[in-house]
Amino acid sequence: MANDPYERMNDVPALTVTSSDVTEGAVMADAQRSGIMGAGGSDTSPQLSWSGAPEGTKSYAVTCYDPDAPTGSGFWHWVVSDIPASCTELPAGAGDDDGSGLPDGAIQLRNDAGGKRFIGAAPPAGHGSHRYFFTVYALDVESLGVDSDASAAFHGFNVFGHTLARGHIMGTSETP
Repeated sequence: MANDPYERMNDVPALTVTSSDVTEGAVMADAQRSGIMGAGGSDTSPQLSWSGAPEGTKSYAVTCYDPDAPTGSGFWHWVVSDIPASCTELPAGAGDDDGSGLPDGAIQLRNDAGGKRFIGAAPPAGHGSHRYFFTVYALDVESLGVDSDASAAFHGFNVFGHTLARGHIMGTSETP
């Protein structure tokens, strides 16, 4: 497996990211596996909390990325943008089809399966263990101005220039 995909990004202070559903480096629960992609799960986004944002934080973005997917570019499972600075937690299930657990103003962008929601882990059978990085970015703008139809890569490009701090928690999943 490759190293941490975030090591090559800009050097910024660390946010502390915690979850009642994901334990750093541990296998994720079936709730975070994909039913949509046939992995037997329920596509439930995990509860996430964060702290340590620097002064000047005006919004947050949250992503879930699998760098181990056999695509040449990884696989984006979830992208949320324009989370107000007053929000420091997302409940489990916030990333459903309606974004029902997201704060007002937050938007979900297309994941790599084409949906505007969280899609759970679904590594190909026999491909080995995959890592799922749930990353929170503290940003210096209230809105990135990125449309919900934009790709995760385009969102990431825009996040790069506005990141004040970043942190993640990483879970794993494997399909035998």
